[in-house]
Amino acid sequence: MLNRFFASVECVKRRLNPLEAYLVVMSNAERAGGLVLAATPKMKSVHHIKTGSRMYELPTWDERIIIAPPRMKLYLKVNAMIQAIFRRYVPAEFIHVYSIDECFLDITGSHLLFGSTDEIVRKIQRDILEELRLYVTVGIGDNPLLAKLALDNVAKNRPDGIAEWRYEDVPETIWKIKHLEDVCGIGHRTAAHLKRMGIFSMYQLSQTPLPVLKSAMGVIGEQLYYHAHGLDYSRLNEKYVPVNKSYGKSQILEKDYHIPAEVEIVIREMVEEVAMRLRQNHVDTSVIHLSIGYSKYSIKKGFSHQAKIPSTNSSHTLIPYFLELFRRYDEREPVRSIAISCGKITLKAGLQLNLFEDVNRTLNHEQLEVTVDKIRMRYGFKSLMHASSLLTGATGLKRSEMIGGHKG
Repeated sequence: MLNRFFASVECVKRRLNPLEAYLVVMSNAERAGGLVLAATPKMKSVHHIKTGSRMYELPTWDERIIIAPPRMKLYLKVNAMIQAIFRRYVPAEFIHVYSIDECFLDITGSHLLFGSTDEIVRKIQRDILEELRLYVTVGIGDNPLLAKLALDNVAKNRPDGIAEWRYEDVPETIWKIKHLEDVCGIGHRTAAHLKRMGIFSMYQLSQTPLPVLKSAMGVIGEQLYYHAHGLDYSRLNEKYVPVNKSYGKSQILEKDYHIPAEVEIVIREMVEEVAMRLRQNHVDTSVIHLSIGYSKYSIKKGFSHQAKIPSTNSSHTLIPYFLELFRRYDEREPVRSIAISCGKITLKAGLQLNLFEDVNRTLNHEQLEVTVDKIRMRYGFKSLMHASSLLTGATGLKRSEMIGGHKG
């Protein structure tokens, strides 16, 4: 793992030591509710500011603090440089990208070329530090689970940034983890469920019979049982690509939308993006779902409804169905969030027509959408867009310049 990746990259660009600088990467810093995306170790240890903290929590009286806006393109570029260093020591098929700042590497086949596990780890740390000036922490284990737990629970707090957990160490490692939430895969809801069952620690989880966990939690309970014993049979070179059960998109609007026509513009833009993903994956949808969240100042929460439609992946066909849902259930309250999804996904078998359709017109629409997709994939959303995306309320143009919801 790369220590506080976004913050470290920003420090390096400013010729600062990431371990000594007082810097936060913050989204929407102009607002009191601006969100901290990353913070340097000094910000955490001195001011207790970490990922998820808000602008109003920042001790602005400290003149040493630097507030950096997120630069996602830069972070992705640096991530690519790090991946290139990994590939010096491990084939690409034995690298699994877990997140932008974490990767799993299977170095089993690299020992003859580069030495022991410890030697390979330190060479990778050295290369990244010398070439990119970034500090890396490493968890070593007999499987991805043990490596991840060693990283999260020990490596991050060691001077050399390295921790090693093996199968034989489970009673002294996993079973000694005090909080269930400190284990990857156990969130607050899962932990609460376990606690209602009288399970408050990893040791108690490991001693709970497998049939009990499976009966209470299904396949998740079975997985937790094995993880409590340090067992993980996944292999990095065996890639599993699940078939998407649905395709969707959501966004929280920058302001309350009081005019329904402006909301409809945003819905149109969102449906176009989702429909393009459907076409790229050669699938159709026959169930659509629209969720609208109203302003926090409204006495009503919003609505969430779905509808069955003829199987399609056409923007031209989908947009009217989504707008019909909105118009049918909208209560003329100010809108603050929109979420759309397309479900009941099936592989596209061909073009289905009915007796009342103009065949040439339908084929032309399909070809036009494919052409528009290709242009946007190559040159971006704003290279070819509807005039409505220039009207008040539209968000597509602005969001097209963002990566992961943040400025590029």
